[in-house]
Amino acid sequence: MSLSFDPNALELPHGHFIGGTYRPATDCMTLHRPSDGLGYAGLPIAGADLVDEAVCAAKSALKSSGWGSCQPRDRTRALHRWADLIEADAEHLAQLEAVASTRLISQLVAGDIAVTAEQIRFFAEMADKEGSDLVPTRGDQLGMIVSEPYGVVGAITPWNFPISMAGWKLGPALAAGNAVVLKPSEMTPFATLRMAELSVQAGIPAGVVNVVLGDGPTTGNALTGHPGIGKISFTGSTAAGAAIMENIARSGIKPMTLELGGKSPQLVFADADLTLAADCIARNILFNAGQACVAGSRVLVDARVAEAFTAALADRLKPGRIGPTWDAATEYSPVISARQIARIESLVNAAISEGAEVVTGASRLDHPGYFYAPTLLTGVSQTNTAVTEEIFGPVLTLQTFTTEEEALTLADHPTYGLAAGIFTQDLSRAMRVMKRLEAGTIWINRYGRSRDHILPTGGYKSSGIGKDLGRDAYHANRRTKSVLIDL
Repeated sequence: MSLSFDPNALELPHGHFIGGTYRPATDCMTLHRPSDGLGYAGLPIAGADLVDEAVCAAKSALKSSGWGSCQPRDRTRALHRWADLIEADAEHLAQLEAVASTRLISQLVAGDIAVTAEQIRFFAEMADKEGSDLVPTRGDQLGMIVSEPYGVVGAITPWNFPISMAGWKLGPALAAGNAVVLKPSEMTPFATLRMAELSVQAGIPAGVVNVVLGDGPTTGNALTGHPGIGKISFTGSTAAGAAIMENIARSGIKPMTLELGGKSPQLVFADADLTLAADCIARNILFNAGQACVAGSRVLVDARVAEAFTAALADRLKPGRIGPTWDAATEYSPVISARQIARIESLVNAAISEGAEVVTGASRLDHPGYFYAPTLLTGVSQTNTAVTEEIFGPVLTLQTFTTEEEALTLADHPTYGLAAGIFTQDLSRAMRVMKRLEAGTIWINRYGRSRDHILPTGGYKSSGIGKDLGRDAYHANRRTKSVLIDL
């Protein structure tokens, strides 16, 4: 059975999801499908009053249900049921995401949605395995570090992987005993709304998961600045993360996890398996048309193999079958919006005017919607726009080095430190270079995340604060108090 579907026949959820039910709302903005540019749905924008209602609903649900203080295994069971429902509803969820986003229907069912269910199960199992500690103190005393949920967590997710990012935020926060008020990107809200519906069906108390729709300046500011929010978790651009930090500082101090932008280098040494490296780098930038925070968009290659490697890489930068996200035969994603594809064009044109040489691409593709050709630029300096700016599209730059030290100098970015790749068959070099790279994730002889949810993700420098995934994400959703008892 084909996964292809008619986007015009798809019924979309509408309104904010608060306290376990949909809240009817008036549309304030029109959404456009990336695949063809057509307006297809309206979106309401939650103001401060509605955000306050969602936070109050979350607090009330915590109090009445005892979600944060119940037997931890009860949370585990409910989260497992939720993961089961997400898997069972995979085709519907995939349609809701494909119509709105850049994600291909063929990749969603076996990829994003299955991985999201796995992530929720991973965090579900932490609920009764991570907790408070007895610590060594004087013999006539008892010392404890008591771990507790924050209460209500505010979460904001981006448009590039809506379901996966919702799982990143909801899984650890709920397992840790919190309620959540989540704002998805205003461009890709529908699959997240459906996930919230399924949470109630799974037995997670109504009001523990709330979804408010809206933009950053109105809804995002109201959420991050709300005094009833105990902690913020955000994935998005570095500029937006800085604005959130400023808003939190203005309205009251609270902890935050920020997974932000990147401009990640991939270092290809002369002894590397060049076929493997070319395959990995091309596959990474073609995936979701390069719209990923960890996209390895800066290729650094040993000058001795640069000519052959450049040709091999350019040969692999073919987009595959272009088409709408709801067609199961489509192989290459569109860019999310008219505004974003115009930004990509502007940055590439600026890079060319600054001396970049086009090996391939550097233009829109002749197809309805927002499709940009996979692009490879050479002859760029460290100050070239394509090297310094996060383009968030299918654009690679290629620079050469002659020594390991020069490679490390080129790899260092003044702003970002999210991820990096190393391709070499010399284990000593791999470990030596890994230690000196300032990045939160290093991949060696591969590039991209696996389904090992134990590995945390997060950046150095302006690429973020704190970690998503792994034990770190669970502990980031709990706070501790120290207790000392004289016996």
